[in-house]
Amino acid sequence: MQVIDWRAEAVRRGVDLTRLPRHIAMIMDGNGRWARARGLHRLVGHANGHNTVRRMVLGCAELGIEALSLYTFSTENWRRPHEEVEGLMRLLERSAREELPVMMRNGVQIRFSGRIDELPPELQSILRRAEQMTAHNRRIILHLAINYGGRAELVDAMRAIAREVQVGRLEPDAIDENTIQAFLYQPDLPDPDLLIRTAGEQRTSNFLLWQTAYTELYITPVLWPDFTMEHLIEAILDYQGRQRKFGGILEPVGSG
Repeated sequence: MQVIDWRAEAVRRGVDLTRLPRHIAMIMDGNGRWARARGLHRLVGHANGHNTVRRMVLGCAELGIEALSLYTFSTENWRRPHEEVEGLMRLLERSAREELPVMMRNGVQIRFSGRIDELPPELQSILRRAEQMTAHNRRIILHLAINYGGRAELVDAMRAIAREVQVGRLEPDAIDENTIQAFLYQPDLPDPDLLIRTAGEQRTSNFLLWQTAYTELYITPVLWPDFTMEHLIEAILDYQGRQRKFGGILEPVGSG
């Protein structure tokens, strides 16, 4: 199997490595459709999607992306058939165990966001162990949203702020955007510069609602199991061709 230098390949295709997005978020859609098109069970699609996750994490690390956020399991996904949910939980457990040595070797710091305490106990234990073991890795942050919803995150933040007000540690008039940011699941992560959604759906599906206020969106019809580094480079090139205003004057992307 040929080993590709993705930094060199990105430059060859026109990517400016000095203006990369610091933080890329991805909505990994299309696993079920990929499986259905091949006459396979949906869980086979999810298992193949896992291969894409590894490809993206290691590829982003090689390019020099600081953080990668992946929408892994939403608070709404519990509505899926019981068999599929149970299979997804088992897949998450197995993937966490198998991938931890790979993440350690490649300097990946793993973080989790969501209502983790509602997950199966064994999965909770595995996720916390992964966070602890990789806490000092610095090459790239892999942020996995599991049992996550953007609205749920804001509800949890508001509840925490209300408790601070209730005990007298915070004045209501002192609450501002920085206060809310401080009570989010991962307050120190920079907001995503680029959000990629596969499989062609044109919505954010309750993912990082607060953080994506000014994020550039990139929609591709490619199903998640088929998403490659070539597709990622295309998305980055598209991002670098845009102008980001943040409500103000035009500035080239990646200018800070």
